[in-house]
Amino acid sequence: MRWIKADLTKIEDIERVIEGVDIIIQAAATTSGSKDIVSRPYIHVTDNAVMNSLLFRAAFERKVKHVIFFSCTVMLQSSEKPQTEIDYDPNIELHPRYFGVASTKLYIEKMCDFYSRIGETKFTAIRHTNIYGPHDKFDLEKSHVFGATITKVLSSKDGKIHVWGTGEEERDLLYVDDLTKFVEKSIINQSVPYSLYNCGYGAAISIKKLVNNIIEASGKSLEVVYDLSQPTIKTSLSLDCSKAKNELDWYPETTIDQGIAKTIAWWKENIRNND
Repeated sequence: MRWIKADLTKIEDIERVIEGVDIIIQAAATTSGSKDIVSRPYIHVTDNAVMNSLLFRAAFERKVKHVIFFSCTVMLQSSEKPQTEIDYDPNIELHPRYFGVASTKLYIEKMCDFYSRIGETKFTAIRHTNIYGPHDKFDLEKSHVFGATITKVLSSKDGKIHVWGTGEEERDLLYVDDLTKFVEKSIINQSVPYSLYNCGYGAAISIKKLVNNIIEASGKSLEVVYDLSQPTIKTSLSLDCSKAKNELDWYPETTIDQGIAKTIAWWKENIRNND
């Protein structure tokens, strides 16, 4: 493996890093936690639109064999049942908090489709759910809910953990190894020039239950304090991944409790020992 430092918002850097490449797994993005989504949403819009526009054009011009793009589920509305790839309704207004990043993801998905129609490059857009596991972001400024909760629980010194809102939000969480297996399956089994696939665990878990499961797995006895001054968006989101199962022979293999245990073990070995 060879690491190359590059700024993917600059075409000269893109051309340098894709030289001689036949498969691009595009997991690079300007991303961070909910704090930035609320206070600085523009950083998730501009950089990601620019880097992917330039990268896809370069892949098209150089006839790269396959581009795999990591999208997300931010454009989807709350639903009590798992959603398929065709359940997204563009006529329903996007949530105001996620309007910018959701619109950008939809644009990039369509750009994958566009370039697959005019060139020789195959494109896969992966509409994945919340990914967690080893090597996640665990600092409280940039981490998502899973990584932040792991850090809060394992670092607690006062016997308490603070959670924003009521914890009623429900999310579909996928262990990182299942995502990498999805990428492998798409490279091997995708037969069409472009396809959009859901990639998730297939069931939602509430933040409240997630926090309690992490506390239980940690072996600690902690009081959960819910900060009701913070907003609670009562939503539920999970994905129907039957398309990926039928076309790619992919399905998630790691349960949430197995994933929690593996992540805690990794955190203790790599984060705590580096403090």
